[in-house]
Amino acid sequence: MSVTEGEGIVIVGAGHAGGSCAAFLRQYGFTGPITLIGEEPVAPYQRPPLSKAWLKGEADAASLALRPESFYAENQIALRLNARVERIDRAGKAIVLGGGQTLPYDRLILATGRRARRIPLPGIDLEGVLELRTAADADRLKAALSSPGKRLAVIGGGYIGLEAAASARALGAEAVVIEKETRVLARVARETLSTFFQAYHRAKGVVFELGAGVAAIEGERGQAVGVRLSDGRLIDADAVLVGVGAVANDELAKDAGLETDNGVVVDLLCRTADPAIYAIGDCTRRPLPHYDRIGHLESVPNALEQAKQVASAFTLRPPPAHEVPWFWSDQYDLKLQIAGLPHDATEIVVRGDPAPTLGGARFAVFHLTADHKVQAVEAINAPPEFMAGKQLIQSRKPVAPDKLADLSISMKEVAA
Repeated sequence: MSVTEGEGIVIVGAGHAGGSCAAFLRQYGFTGPITLIGEEPVAPYQRPPLSKAWLKGEADAASLALRPESFYAENQIALRLNARVERIDRAGKAIVLGGGQTLPYDRLILATGRRARRIPLPGIDLEGVLELRTAADADRLKAALSSPGKRLAVIGGGYIGLEAAASARALGAEAVVIEKETRVLARVARETLSTFFQAYHRAKGVVFELGAGVAAIEGERGQAVGVRLSDGRLIDADAVLVGVGAVANDELAKDAGLETDNGVVVDLLCRTADPAIYAIGDCTRRPLPHYDRIGHLESVPNALEQAKQVASAFTLRPPPAHEVPWFWSDQYDLKLQIAGLPHDATEIVVRGDPAPTLGGARFAVFHLTADHKVQAVEAINAPPEFMAGKQLIQSRKPVAPDKLADLSISMKEVAA
C-alpha cells in the first residue's frame, strides 16, 4: 500500500479530510507530487464554526482556515480551487475535470464530503431559502439575519438546526424550529437530552413547532416569506433554513463502478475495491470497530483519523489506533460532548440533574449494554464524564450503574 517515490497523489475534495491528508502526507515525509482539488473558491477550512462562531461574527477567515493559504505552495501541494471533477477514468488512472481536462494519478483519494439533503417542497428554490454546509451558505444566512427584528424559520430539529437557532437568538433575531417528530434530536438522542434542549431553547426565546409537517415555503416576488405547515398555518419568516440531514457525495465513486451505500464503502484502511483509490471523511461508509458494524461518521475526528490512516499507510508509518467516535455541539453557554454510539444499549444512566436551568447546567447521559458496558455518553458541560466515558467505551470495562449515577463518587473512581 505504500507509495513509491515520484508517484503522484490526487485528492478530490479540499475539506477537513482532504486538506488534512495533504498536510499529513508532507509531515510524514512523502515527497512526491500532491494535487488537492476543491470546488469552493477558498482553501480548506473548519466547518463546525459555521453555525456557531462564524455565524455570530466571533470568528474571521484566518481563524477558520485549517492552515494559511501559503502553506500549500510552501509544501509543494498544488491547490486547485473552483475546480469540479466530472468523472474518474479508472482504466486510464486519471480524473476528468470540467471542460474535459484530464489529470493523471497513481493514487486517488476521494474526500468529497456530504451535501445538504434537498426536500421536494413547493418554494424550495425561492430567495431566502438557505442551507448550511459551506462558508458561503453561512455568509448568506448571516446577511439574512443582520438587521434587527428578523425572523428565522428552521426546518429540522437536529444539531445544525438548534445551533443555528441559538446563533440567530445571539444576533437578536427570532427563531422558530419546525420538526416533524414530536421532539427535537429524535433521530440522534434519547428523550432526556431532547427535553433538556427544548426547555433551554424555549427559555432563550426559541419557538418550537413539533410534530409539524411542512406543506410549502411561501414567497412573494421570488422571496421566501414563511413556511406553510400541513395544518394550514403560516409561520412568518425573513429567511428559511432547511436542515434535514445530509447525503454523501459518492456519485464519482458510484459512476466509476465502486461500491457505495450512502457513502463510498471502504475498509479499515480506507481502501476501496480499486487498489489505487481510497476514500476518507464524511463521504465514506466505513467499519466501526468498537461496534462490529459499518456506518458513516460525520465529524472532524473521523476526518482526521482517516486522513492519518491513509497518510500513514502511504509512508509506511504504523497506523493510528482506531478512535472512539466523538462529536460536539455548542449552543449558548452549553457544550455538548458525545463519545461513542448507542448501538445495542439497553439502559441509560443519568449522572447529574438534567433540569433545564439557565445557570450551571451540568449532567451526562450514559448508554449501557445489558452487561453494563458503556456504549456512548452525552455530556453537557461535563468534561470529566465525557473523558471517562470515552475511556470506558475503549476499554470495554463494565461499570456499576449505581456508582455511575452517584455524584459523590468521582468519574476517576468509577472508571478505575
